[in-house]
Parts: sequence; C-alpha cells; structure tokens
Amino acid sequence: MTLEEWDQRYRAGEQLFETPSPLVVSVAGDLHPGVALDLACGAGRNALYLAARGWRVTAVDGSKTAIDLIRQRAPLVDAHVADLERGGFVIAPESWDLICCAYYLQRDLIPKIQAGVKPGGAAIVIVHLADAEGTPRQAGPGELRAMFAGWDVLHYYEGEPREVCHKRAVAEIVARRRADR
Repeated sequence: MTLEEWDQRYRAGEQLFETPSPLVVSVAGDLHPGVALDLACGAGRNALYLAARGWRVTAVDGSKTAIDLIRQRAPLVDAHVADLERGGFVIAPESWDLICCAYYLQRDLIPKIQAGVKPGGAAIVIVHLADAEGTPRQAGPGELRAMFAGWDVLHYYEGEPREVCHKRAVAEIVARRRADR
C-alpha cells in the first residue's frame, strides 16, 4: 500500500485500534520506563500505551493522518511523519531502551533497529509470516529469529496471531541487546 492509501484508511476510521499489542503490554510491564521508539506506529496504540506508563516515546509513521491522530491524543509523544523506506527517520545509535516495530517488515531497517537499541535494551518486532501469496513484507519461517542472532531472545513465537485485529500468521520476537555489544 502507498502512504496515500494508508492516509485514506486512517481518514476512513480504519486501523484505529485502541488496544496495544499484548506483547508490548507484557514486555513493557516488566521494564523500567525509559526512552522508547515506535516505528511504523500507525495511529499509535503502542506509543500511547507506553507514554501512559511513563516512557518518553518517539513515534514514527509515513502516514500524516496517523501522526496527526497521535498528536491530538497524546501531545507528549514526539510524533514524526517519515517515510521509513526512503530513510526519512534516522535511528540514532545506542539511543533507545526499547524499540517497537509491529506489523511492518522492512528488512534493511532491522540492523538500524539493532544499532539503535542501547546495550541492555530491548527490541519488540512483530511481522506477518509469508503465506501462499507471500509478499516482500512477510517473513519466512525462522527468518525473524535469524535476524536477531547474537541477541538474547526473551520471547519468540510463530503461529496464529494473538490479537483479533490481525488474521494472518505472525512471527514475534522480544530480544535484548547484550551489554557487551
């Protein structure tokens, strides 16, 4: 989908989920709030959840409409319109205690996410698994885990989604950057 198509969906009231991802809830509940980055944040369900729990959150999405919604609902979230595919947002190295990227796979973004996590910090990534129609935005079996080789994997799951707003199989990972890296 193009960014304009995403804007149209948000303007039409689609993709306006209120409930944060259960994985983000379970992970963030065990962490001391710090600085978090929510990439491809959409209308901000995870960013809003983290901010409400004391995190200093930066949220990034290519949809201006989605970012406007976040700014209206949570002015303390530092929300940016940026085309991630074109490098529109630079992830500063070792700057984030937590980076979330839910339901968006851009393979060349993964090393940037990893570099952006502080030693001892964590990444939460959720992607759709490839199905019979497979697209470049879907991961193959085991691919997401392989991307985080050398990290402490705290959670890994492949299978049916655990949220009603998604219908296709997912891969999800929570990985901690080792302090010695």
